[in-house]
Amino acid sequence: MTTAHSTNQPTLVFRPAQERFHSVRNWLESWHSFSFAGHHDPNWMGFGPLLVINDDTISAGRGFGMHSHRDMEIITVMIEGELQHQDSAGNSGVIQAGDVQRMSAGTGIMHSEINASAKPCRLLQIWIEPNHQGLEPAYEQRRIAITDQHWIPVLDPNNSKAMAIARPVQLWRLKLAQSESIPLPELAYPQAWIQMIKGKISISGEIAASQSDLVQGDGLGFHPSQAGIRHIHSSSNQTDLLLFGLN
Repeated sequence: MTTAHSTNQPTLVFRPAQERFHSVRNWLESWHSFSFAGHHDPNWMGFGPLLVINDDTISAGRGFGMHSHRDMEIITVMIEGELQHQDSAGNSGVIQAGDVQRMSAGTGIMHSEINASAKPCRLLQIWIEPNHQGLEPAYEQRRIAITDQHWIPVLDPNNSKAMAIARPVQLWRLKLAQSESIPLPELAYPQAWIQMIKGKISISGEIAASQSDLVQGDGLGFHPSQAGIRHIHSSSNQTDLLLFGLN
């Protein structure tokens, strides 16, 4: 996959939820933070190595049949419901709410993702460009124990409690209740992205007022050494978000 993304972004990149690309089928609603499938905008090709964030809601009994990927790190974060996974490497299982799956497509892999339950499911599917092409395909799934007011590591090559992909990337999940605040964790890499799953937050630090409040679906890319973002404060009772550290 050839992608014309740029790593020379300004200090802050704000992606309002309602300005994302929107796809609707009779069984799928998807919001794309960056260019994807038939949606193309040269200004939104990704943020550094972060190429895709799709917020998908899949109807009961429906899903994606067998399809192929190669040379991409694919992370699935289950938000609500469950999804049945099967791939050409012999891996299969059910990804439930709270689970995270990572798949290195490498030289090529085929997989299907079906909502076999009686209720809709919601997930974030994330694509990250690997450091090298032609790697051996790999698969891993973990249940992430999420506790309020703690940065929960999901991806981190230097943390044995987290998974690692074929690129130095940090990923945390955070849940906050009303009026709870937390400082940013130690970001080891020069770029970062906040993706709102649910709720509303305000950000303290040297940041434009129009970008200091984020709601469900919003994204914010920044350079930690320049943006001056220090704390995150929840102004809703069920705030849920992802934070990426990108290299």
